[in-house]
Amino acid sequence: MRKQFVIAVFALFVVSANAQKKPNLSFQAEIANRNGDTIKILNRNDGKEVRKIGINKQGIFKDSFAVEEGIYMLFDGKEYTQMYLKNSYNLKLKMDAKNFDESIVYSGAGSNENNYLAQSAVSESKYDYNSLLALNKEEFDKRLVEKKTADNLKLDSKKLDPNFVALQKKNEEKSLAGLSKYHNQILEANKLNGSASPTFDYENHKGGKTKLEDFKGKFVYIDVWATWCGPCRAEIPSLKKVEEKYHGKNIEFVSISIDTAKDHEKWKGFVTEKQLGGVQLFADKDWSSDFIKAYGVTGIPRFILIDPSGKIVKADAARPSSPDLQKQLDSLLN
Repeated sequence: MRKQFVIAVFALFVVSANAQKKPNLSFQAEIANRNGDTIKILNRNDGKEVRKIGINKQGIFKDSFAVEEGIYMLFDGKEYTQMYLKNSYNLKLKMDAKNFDESIVYSGAGSNENNYLAQSAVSESKYDYNSLLALNKEEFDKRLVEKKTADNLKLDSKKLDPNFVALQKKNEEKSLAGLSKYHNQILEANKLNGSASPTFDYENHKGGKTKLEDFKGKFVYIDVWATWCGPCRAEIPSLKKVEEKYHGKNIEFVSISIDTAKDHEKWKGFVTEKQLGGVQLFADKDWSSDFIKAYGVTGIPRFILIDPSGKIVKADAARPSSPDLQKQLDSLLN
């Protein structure tokens, strides 16, 4: 009788313990034309690796692990996509890395939320932000309210996890606030157009120092960037193409790094490793450099276009990835 009692108590303890244990996230991915044999789940806020998943013999990335509910990034070795993860989800992803965002389809528990993120990424990539940022303040504020309303309607019209909806609305609010701040910076920067440009005298990656006056008689397209800046690095391939197209024309392409002094060697190595073209310079006091402060640079990448006489054409010029840049350069150089 005592033995049976002990067994019963033990069985009750096991059942209780199992009931308290939360199920892990179950995730698997089938990726056509994959960019590598591992994928990484990264923390959205700091980019730190949360999980690394290798491919199995069946060509599938599969794993089960505990997560803190929230938004993460999936990195396939080349591109990123956002994911909403929580324990108890059983997510299955199918995609073609050659048609990255457009091909993403999720199934299983948690698929509604993650398909929403994937589809939103495609919609956002097609949104005409250049036209939005070119508006005056009154029209910009009006369009921003319209965009917020439309985005919230999409969230509320679908059967989505309430926690996800609340988090997504918070993130979108933060994103729109950042966009509004950026627009205000553009309006302030545009006041500098037509005036004489502030100058600089910075270390050149090839040796010695280079100042703005060294380019007198030429247009100068300046890229203010840093090695740690993801959006800055994303512009590099487009910048290389623009440099190649206008090679031999009356224009110099100048990149000014605002990395801190402690990352000086990292900058030198990055420029060499990535075979960056143009004139590569290192600002003397990162964000506090006089040239950077004079232009009111508070976010990067930032692009500046100066004419042959040293006057500012655009204090907040179009990015290399924007067709507007080549349109403007064609009008100036041809």
